[in-house]
Amino acid sequence: MTDDRISRALSRRSLLQGLGLGAAAFALSGCTMDSRARVANLTPFNGGTGPGGINPEYLTAYGQIQDGGFTIPAIDLRRMDVRYLRRQVSYAGPEEPGTIIIDTPTRYAYLIQPGGTAMRYGVGIGRDGFAWEGRARVQYKREWPRWTPPSEMIARQPELEMYREGMEPGLKNPLGARALYLFQNGKDTLYRLHGTPEWWTIGKAVSSGCVRFMNHDIIDLYDRASAGATVIVNQAGGATV
Repeated sequence: MTDDRISRALSRRSLLQGLGLGAAAFALSGCTMDSRARVANLTPFNGGTGPGGINPEYLTAYGQIQDGGFTIPAIDLRRMDVRYLRRQVSYAGPEEPGTIIIDTPTRYAYLIQPGGTAMRYGVGIGRDGFAWEGRARVQYKREWPRWTPPSEMIARQPELEMYREGMEPGLKNPLGARALYLFQNGKDTLYRLHGTPEWWTIGKAVSSGCVRFMNHDIIDLYDRASAGATVIVNQAGGATV
C-alpha cells in the first residue's frame, strides 16, 4: 500500500495514536435496561479488577444483553484478544463523520466521529470479505435479519438446502443481531457488515461470510451508523478511494 493511498483512505497512524490514551470517563448515555454500554477512550488493561486486569466497564459493555426477544450471552473476555475490544481512538484523516472504514489487513472497522475521533471495532473477515473493495453505501439496515445462503453455497454445502428460502433470525443465525447491506451505484455488492454468534473468530480470517462483528459491537455500530452512510473497504493492496 502506498503512502498516498494510506493518506487518502485511512490515517492509520492517527487512528493508532488512540492506543496510548489512558482510561477516561465511561460514557453511560447508551446504557439501558439491557446493559448495553458505550465505551469511549477506555483502555482494556489499566489495573482494573476484571479478568486479566481488564477494566470492569468492559464487563458491562460486553455483558449479557436482552435484545429483540433474544438473550445474547456475555463475551468471555478471558478468551478475547483485547486488541479487538471496542474503543474510541484519534482520527485525523479526510473522511467525513459517519463514514465507515473496513481495514481488512488489521481486522479493524472504524466509524468516523466528529471532533477528530473514530470508534474502532475488531472484526473477522470471511472468504467473501476478501472479494470486494472500494466505496459503497449502506443501502439499508436490519435488526435480527434472515439469512439466505446463495445458490452457489448451497451447491457446495447441500445440507444448507433447508435454508434456501431463508433462515429465521436467532442466536444461531450467521448474520447475528444486525446487518448492514452495502450497495454500489444502486447495485447490491453482496457485501455485508453483520454480527456473529462466534465471537471467538474476531480478528481472524474465517471460512465464510463478509465482515463479522461481535453481536455487542454490531448493535453499537447499527445504533450509531445511518442508512446511506459511506463505507470504504480496504484490502491488503489498499483501495483506490
